[in-house]
Amino acid sequence: MPDLTEEERKKILNGKPIGTWILMLTVGISMVIGWLFLYYGVFIPRGIVN
Repeated sequence: MPDLTEEERKKILNGKPIGTWILMLTVGISMVIGWLFLYYGVFIPRGIVN
């Protein structure tokens, strides 16, 4: 990793964690899609519990 200037270090440390938010949204959306698939694709078609 190249040596960073003090200004670049401050910019990185004070920056917003955009990558973390994107990763959290991706995981959250995929879990919601998975839950909807299980609910509507598996549980609802099987009907009530006998």
